[in-house]
Amino acid sequence: MPLDETVAREHFLLVTVSTADAPSATRVRVWRKLRSLGALYLQQSVCLLPDHEAVRRQVGRLLTSVRADGGTARQLTVGITDPAEYAHLVAEFNAERDKEYAEVVERAPQLLAELEKETARGNATYAEVEESEADLERFDKWLAKIAARDYFGAPGGIAAREAVERCRTALAAFEDAAIAAQVGTHPAGRAETSTLPASAALRAVE
Repeated sequence: MPLDETVAREHFLLVTVSTADAPSATRVRVWRKLRSLGALYLQQSVCLLPDHEAVRRQVGRLLTSVRADGGTARQLTVGITDPAEYAHLVAEFNAERDKEYAEVVERAPQLLAELEKETARGNATYAEVEESEADLERFDKWLAKIAARDYFGAPGGIAAREAVERCRTALAAFEDAAIAAQVGTHPAGRAETSTLPASAALRAVE
């Protein structure tokens, strides 16, 4: 669906890179960097990125390094005057991000299932809390990386953020269970920490 013509449209960086005469490591570095920035490939070695200052700086440094390695690279700023074509490009960018967000949604239930399994086994321990916290931190970092290259607010981001928040809520409940289990084995500790918040109580009984 074409965007409203009154909506301001982004300019884009048209980036072309050839690493034919550069070391193979250069090709890998270029691919990884452009993918991390969320580049939309139009064809091999030609891609688009929104013309944001931070993106422009990173692309400029990358292309300088490509030339230093013997490759060729060019960066042009282009505007898309056709609203329908602009809308199509935005949809393509969003489709790429939605695929990434969908992976978060797909994998988040694994953490929930693990917490449920350990709870059912009566294995709500501090060690399990730490392990699950590390998993949740990886989800947070993963989500942050996708969000950083989500230039047009891909709709899949809502479901991904909700999925991670469900994990956070489940982990908080699991942590409370771990605290209750540990305090329950130390009557004196229970009396001392019964009025403390869950996080403070956990520190008190470590």
